[in-house]
Amino acid sequence: MHTVLGLAALLRRYLSGEDLAPLGLRLMDQATDQPLAAGALLDAAFIMQFYGKPTLALDLQHLALRESRHYCIPATLPVRLRLLALVAPGAMMANVPLECLLEQTDIELHLYYVSTETLPHEALPPHDLLFVAIGESTQNQPLLAAWQQALTHWPVPVLNLPQQIAQTARDTAAQRLQHLPGVLMPLTWRIERPLLAQLAAGVTPAACQLPELTWPLLVRPVDSHAGHALTLTPDATTLAAQLPELPGEHFFIAPFIDYRSADGLFRKYRVVLIGGQPFGVHMGISSAWMIHYLNAGMAEDAAKRAEEAAFLTNFADFAQRHRAALRAIHEQMGLDYLGIDCAELPDGRLLIFEVDPAMVVHSFDPIDLYPYKQPAMQHIFSAFRHLLLDTAARTTR
Repeated sequence: MHTVLGLAALLRRYLSGEDLAPLGLRLMDQATDQPLAAGALLDAAFIMQFYGKPTLALDLQHLALRESRHYCIPATLPVRLRLLALVAPGAMMANVPLECLLEQTDIELHLYYVSTETLPHEALPPHDLLFVAIGESTQNQPLLAAWQQALTHWPVPVLNLPQQIAQTARDTAAQRLQHLPGVLMPLTWRIERPLLAQLAAGVTPAACQLPELTWPLLVRPVDSHAGHALTLTPDATTLAAQLPELPGEHFFIAPFIDYRSADGLFRKYRVVLIGGQPFGVHMGISSAWMIHYLNAGMAEDAAKRAEEAAFLTNFADFAQRHRAALRAIHEQMGLDYLGIDCAELPDGRLLIFEVDPAMVVHSFDPIDLYPYKQPAMQHIFSAFRHLLLDTAARTTR
């Protein structure tokens, strides 16, 4: 076992403005001087990701995992529970960032980087509860499939079963959620570049066996996040112009739904379901349709922050309005912990952009700008801790 600083501790320092580059170099030097310093390599890999060096980060991670697949983030309080998280090799967004949910708690977090070669319970680190923290992606689907059978009769409770995580792929989730009461999640298709080229050449969606697809379209490379290479495409001519610049060979396409509010602004909400109970995470407000919290200008606009504060402070109102929809999503997806990015439509339905347990939920925003976030985040962290403790207690009843 190797102890690490971990994602949450490092990300908190980075977002506070600290220059972590010198620490990254020291960690790499430490690993050079001490061949068994796998934890230093893993921490250095996180830092390199912060600074936009993904290739170096993955190389460092690979070296660390050659030495060990087991890492520990100690509890800051007397240990109440040993939580084992199965995680996947890859970038930060490959996994549920549990570290961000478990700062300053009595939960000892053990990370085990899995492969498709499954292991029995006794070969893994001792634990009271297991959480499958592997996010859905093309790369991770084989891992989820491999561990599904292995975890069927696990001797301790398992949260977020791999077969349910696999269903959060954009196309699969849309099929599961589109007919739920109070929900709109347009059908999404996973297609390859040749079919996208046909659409760009003017072939009608119906002729491409996509009869429910209508312009304008959202086109995104499979496994992309945070709006990377996401395009709004009004017609075939525009798609033809965009196609050479789109990376990859596999894409998700879906109809674009205009979700502007009456004042012409777009509002995007992040919600998490913890044991089926909804909690507000944040709200982004923008004049642009493609909202991500970091590009919404929340830090620069006090009025936007005031509206977000009202959303989080009075989240019970939002939860009540969408009670049936949120309950149906929980029942349909079957995950103990799930993130939802969504908007409210004028007709009262929830427009679902994505469901994903690996969405980032954290308390790193500056308190002076966002004082209202700390109570909301602590509410989430407390609920998540209780979910873990209550689930683990099943073995003693």
